Amino acid sequence: MTPEQFLEFARVLPEPLLLVSGDGQLLATNQPVAEILGLRRQELPGRMLFELVTQSTEDVVKYLQACSSSRAMVIGSLTLRNNDGQMLICRSQGAVIQPWSPESSALILLRLENRTLASNNFLLLNQKIDELAKEVQRRKEAEEALKEANQELEIRVEERTNALQETLKELQLTQTQLIQAEKMSSLGQMIAGIAHEINNPVSFIHGNLHHAQKYTHDLLKLVEIYQQVCPNTPEIQQELEEIDLEFLIQDIAKLFQSMTVGTERIQEIVKSLRNFSRLDEAELKQVNIHEGIDSALMILEHRLQARHEYPEIQVIKKYSQLPNVICYPGQLNQVFLNILANAIDALEALAANSQITDNQKQINNHPTIKIKTQVIDEKWIAISIADNGLGIDEQVHSKVFDPFFTTKPVGKGTGLGLSVSYQIIVEKHGGQLSCFSVPGKGAEFVIKIPINSAS
Repeated sequence: MTPEQFLEFARVLPEPLLLVSGDGQLLATNQPVAEILGLRRQELPGRMLFELVTQSTEDVVKYLQACSSSRAMVIGSLTLRNNDGQMLICRSQGAVIQPWSPESSALILLRLENRTLASNNFLLLNQKIDELAKEVQRRKEAEEALKEANQELEIRVEERTNALQETLKELQLTQTQLIQAEKMSSLGQMIAGIAHEINNPVSFIHGNLHHAQKYTHDLLKLVEIYQQVCPNTPEIQQELEEIDLEFLIQDIAKLFQSMTVGTERIQEIVKSLRNFSRLDEAELKQVNIHEGIDSALMILEHRLQARHEYPEIQVIKKYSQLPNVICYPGQLNQVFLNILANAIDALEALAANSQITDNQKQINNHPTIKIKTQVIDEKWIAISIADNGLGIDEQVHSKVFDPFFTTKPVGKGTGLGLSVSYQIIVEKHGGQLSCFSVPGKGAEFVIKIPINSAS
């Protein structure tokens, strides 16, 4: 900082400020300093600080050296002698200012304060502090009284808040479940409509294939008779060679067989679609559990097939002889769909995971879902759905059935599939839904439901 910069800085400040060199020479001052000394401000630059104070030169030098060597502000005391010979005891605060150029020495900024005025201000401050302390005490007593009066109210508010939060969570869950149920109901209605529209033309085609095969057989028989009656007719022989009659007779049988298999497959798909479309049914019915599982597999069949980034997922069924079960078939189909979809997600995650061991890579080459059904006793059956994916971590295992909990990325899962499935099995059917998993060795979901949920 130069003296000119200091003057520009100090001009608007009411406090007495001096800019001095390390040896005590006054470089610049502001107007309040000149007023204290009874001199003109223009007369002060160039004079020595020792000329203006009563302290010894040695004491002043020590103080300035302390200011020069300290990074913090140094407190001191200077007694000024004004032009009339009067003494004014001042409290001083000194701080070093870094040189404004490498050639310049360090400068010291001194701030002066009239000690008498400071003492008066201190007494006034103490008085204000005492008044403030009394006011604080009064407010503290009032706050203590108010605190005692509000303690019970705060407890009640907290209890009420917790109750409202629980109610809000239940309402949010109920709302989400209703939306999910409406989506599944709409899906069931759409699937039922598609199945109906497909079934009509397929049934027509399948029903006419038998007649078309019979008519073709009759026509070929007629051609055979023509061959026998007119064996040497040039026109007929030429046409037979052009159409390759022997190959045509063999291939047309294969064509009819292929078309029959195709229409039967479409009819099986339609049957599965109709079975799955029970999603909108709300009544207890007696159903075949295996049909429900197969319909869910059919819906997910496109995800089981091999794709360029994922290998084919093999489904191994170990079905036991199960009795028909009285249950809510649409909701049970939803459970099968949710658990199977999660198993496929786990196997796809394994295939997409680049940080897997050689053993897991071997498993990844043969992704498998095993479905097993069995009769536990005369009242209960069990359905097990297991995959050989990455499994579930221990810290996640305890939360798999919690509403809105999901480990899938945003947009991939809502965290409601297993929660809704648990509610359907446990609350709607009085059954049990359990998860067993070892990290790195897949996961298994076991469904246990009574044969007659109505009882």
